[in-house]
Amino acid sequence: MKANSVAVARAFVEAINRQDADEIASLMAEDHVFIDSDGAAYRGKEQMHAGWKQYFTMFPDYSITVEETYSRGPVVVMVGRAEGTYAVDGKLLDENHWRVPAVWRAVVRNQTVLEWRVYVNVEPILKVMSQRRQGPAGERATR
Repeated sequence: MKANSVAVARAFVEAINRQDADEIASLMAEDHVFIDSDGAAYRGKEQMHAGWKQYFTMFPDYSITVEETYSRGPVVVMVGRAEGTYAVDGKLLDENHWRVPAVWRAVVRNQTVLEWRVYVNVEPILKVMSQRRQGPAGERATR
């Protein structure tokens, strides 16, 4: 029995919530494309597999909460929030935690995610990352 587009998109989210880059990659089409909130496109399953591994190093507790799901054929749109904690020296401190509203758009082909697009305001995330890179006097730390 073929999985429908919503089931594939939900499985992708579940793999993300487990921080399982291998499972995420198994759900990607070979010609997968990730489009970030600035519209930059990153192409290829291998590149994105490595990208997810790196992202989970930066945000080891990253998770997605889906509150609403809409679909039409191969396109699935999920509305909710994303959250995580920016790891500094491998530590997850409460002050490095962020939570933002987000929307994801998946295009599913042959039971794999061909396209994963995220719509999110990255400013709160960048602010946390920037503050944690500052030294005690507000100067950039050299790491």
